[in-house]
Amino acid sequence: MRTPLGTFITIVVLLLMDTYIFQAIKTVSQHASPRLKMVIYSVYWGLTAVAIICFLLFIYTEQNFMGKKFRTYLFATFIGLFLAKLVAIIFFLVDDIRRVIQWVSGKLFFNNTEVEGMAGDGISRSAFLSWLGLAAGSTLFGSLLYGFGNKYNYNVKRLQLSYDTLPDSFRGMKIVHISDIHSGSFTNKKAVEQGIEKILLEKPDLILFTGDLVNDRTSEMENYMDVFGRLTAPMGVYSTLGNHDYGDYVRWPFNGITKEQNLENLKKVHSDMGWRLLMNEHVVLEKDGAEIALLGIENWSNKARFPKHGRMDLAHPGTDKHPFKILMSHDPSHWDAQVKTEYPDVDLTLSGHTHGMQFGVEIPGFKWSPVQYMYKQWSGLYEDGKQKLYVNPGFGFIGYPGRVGILAEITVIELI
Repeated sequence: MRTPLGTFITIVVLLLMDTYIFQAIKTVSQHASPRLKMVIYSVYWGLTAVAIICFLLFIYTEQNFMGKKFRTYLFATFIGLFLAKLVAIIFFLVDDIRRVIQWVSGKLFFNNTEVEGMAGDGISRSAFLSWLGLAAGSTLFGSLLYGFGNKYNYNVKRLQLSYDTLPDSFRGMKIVHISDIHSGSFTNKKAVEQGIEKILLEKPDLILFTGDLVNDRTSEMENYMDVFGRLTAPMGVYSTLGNHDYGDYVRWPFNGITKEQNLENLKKVHSDMGWRLLMNEHVVLEKDGAEIALLGIENWSNKARFPKHGRMDLAHPGTDKHPFKILMSHDPSHWDAQVKTEYPDVDLTLSGHTHGMQFGVEIPGFKWSPVQYMYKQWSGLYEDGKQKLYVNPGFGFIGYPGRVGILAEITVIELI
């Protein structure tokens, strides 16, 4: 918030955090020479000053100041430092709490304080926890910096899904599922084009996009319509809207365009690229005389802060006669909240939205991300009885201009 009071409070909090961390730095450097200590302390407080200056520049300058790319990395670096410091502080707090308990116990039960540290020449517990906290914070910050280079590293993930209800004519059909393009975050058109090439090399029968084409404004697509307009498939390219597509997170009007007009312009972008935008409706896909239904709804979230524009009561009627149904719904919380309970005949739901928080671990047999504490279904395949949900962690990125562990994904689904 750009108020003097809000800025002042933020800077005070940052300085208190840095002062607290500085105590740990003093602990781990206590045996260093006076000259080395001066170098360490000067570097630390110098970086702190630079971080605060960058924060003020980001808050009090316009978006075109220093350029979009530089501002994005500046903000991400600042947030990365902040998170790294928070992680380090957790370890320091553990040590301080331990020392308080130790001191109180000594006064109450032994009338003296326990000698700090381990016997002999071993490292003290305070020094150990200080080193551990600094290492944890540095590792987090380092991984976030490393992730800057991963944002256009598109991972092609393949899976086969088997259904008894699928008509024989559709067995072997290849679907490419992408989500969360967020064109407003892109700064490297050539890298994005390489992702499109990967999709086209798959030669899919059907391409499905599950929302968040832009961050906020339709104008973000101006330089990328030719890129995404290359996507074609024999059975078509279909799309839906995500929460960011409604322009809820910026001020309107902008350059004379209202929020309502922005949404209409975005719908036209889908059409101009040759994508069929499904707005609470369904279409029938036909092959060799057999038919399946493809449903697409607007954003519907079971989380209070996200909109509920989706209308299954409009999209689902008329699909009863089709033995197999695919639903495109941006937010995966929709699956538990409504699809499974009210529409058990929807065989496959495709979603996105979570991005896998663009940070986590994904290895064979194990995956973790902080986003899993907010979303039960956040990346990959989920099954309940005969119903399946696939959550794509996103083609693009937003906020943090990178990915750590959870890569951008092009999902290739073969129905068998």
